[in-house]
Amino acid sequence: MSSFNHGRLCAGIAAQTELFAGHLFGTDLGTAVPSCPGWNLAQLVRHVGAGHRWVETIVTTGATEPPPDTELRTLSADTDVDHGVLAGWLTSGAVRLAETLAAAGPDLRLWTAVPGRTSAFWARRFLHETVIHRADAALAVGAAFALDHDTAADGLDEWLELISLPQQLEVDPTKRELLGEDHTLRFAATDADTSWWVDATGESIRWSREYGRTGDATVTVRAPLTELLLLVYRRRTPDGTFDVRGEAELLDLWLANTAFG
Repeated sequence: MSSFNHGRLCAGIAAQTELFAGHLFGTDLGTAVPSCPGWNLAQLVRHVGAGHRWVETIVTTGATEPPPDTELRTLSADTDVDHGVLAGWLTSGAVRLAETLAAAGPDLRLWTAVPGRTSAFWARRFLHETVIHRADAALAVGAAFALDHDTAADGLDEWLELISLPQQLEVDPTKRELLGEDHTLRFAATDADTSWWVDATGESIRWSREYGRTGDATVTVRAPLTELLLLVYRRRTPDGTFDVRGEAELLDLWLANTAFG
């Protein structure tokens, strides 16, 4: 469950998209997006904009089954488009999604990617989906990426909630490699009084910001909060920016088997 209320999540989608759109002006839309291999900047924009519209359809119709998502996956690489037109298309879709989700409220029952959730799931998921793809755009054009601590922390919470779902191990048995004796990790923010503890020593993955423990984690990663978020989403690599203590191989295993978004 998010620490944000529903209205803040909805507003965040529009606000993050506005920041994303700012990266389009004065840039080459054909610029490769290294963190999304095979995509250029125009394709990244089309993916995000189509995603907003896809979820808006789900919420507007109260869909009980997922609508086709072809437009999210089959992306034109065409860059012969006005930057302002593309930016306007991106932001208008985000505003409509935010307004649709806000009007629906957090408790509307509909189809969600994780069974049994409500419209609140989509508000949170697409806030963080937009945040991470905004980072992709910033990284592609060489712009600075900054994020408020509350949003970054909620992003880490959501990432761990999704990764630790029991069905993850059922859908993809290779994820059982994450489980093992002494498989504990700590993600510690150096610019906030916050740490995330992950315990994968049992038959499932458990996590908490303040998980009880009797000793140090097998591997501890220390970095600024936003950098930790980018790391777990594999937008950063655990290089010199990160203070990695303990068994770095466990961190590598974890990152290799928890990719999404």
